[in-house]
Amino acid sequence: MGDGGLVVRMLARMCTALWGYMPGVIPAMVATMGNGPALRWFALNFPRFLVTLRVLGPIRTHLAGLTISLANGCVYCAYGRAHALELIWLRDRGRLFPLDARTLESWNGLSRHEIAVRLRAVLEEAGLHAEVIWVDRTLALVEGLPPIDATERRIAHLCRMVGTMNAIAVAAGTVPDGAHDPVNKDTALKARLVAAHDAV
Repeated sequence: MGDGGLVVRMLARMCTALWGYMPGVIPAMVATMGNGPALRWFALNFPRFLVTLRVLGPIRTHLAGLTISLANGCVYCAYGRAHALELIWLRDRGRLFPLDARTLESWNGLSRHEIAVRLRAVLEEAGLHAEVIWVDRTLALVEGLPPIDATERRIAHLCRMVGTMNAIAVAAGTVPDGAHDPVNKDTALKARLVAAHDAV
């Protein structure tokens, strides 16, 4: 128990440095995986995730994470990715994303076909026409189709990584908390988002 608490604290410090808080799924991940396997999982997956975030950009990366999480029925991760997406959109575009994180995470439980239809519509509304194809490709990779290039290999890794977090968060009943991105540390931006929503 003591060792588990130590591992949780270690991972909490890492995540707090990255995102400004300890994701609520961390204790469940350590309890489910075990201490050593949890540390190895983070050591293997998070550096690659950070490279993907830089290579694919935050919009495509978080869109993939949102798509995967909705397909897997995980409200916790769907909210974390959608909230990151809407904060980054406001920061970079100066306006609200067409739908808020709570609306997007509420699509949890829909069929994969319906998720694809709805995500395509919101991306078209946002003007992210080039990203529409990635919703379809991400869902195909979730289904187990093999990746065909370097970008798809990165998304296939996200399918495995996010899928693991999805399964544990669903089993533990973890409730949504913050954005799964360094943008979560920007308290002024988060206040702007709340004010922008209140003004609508």
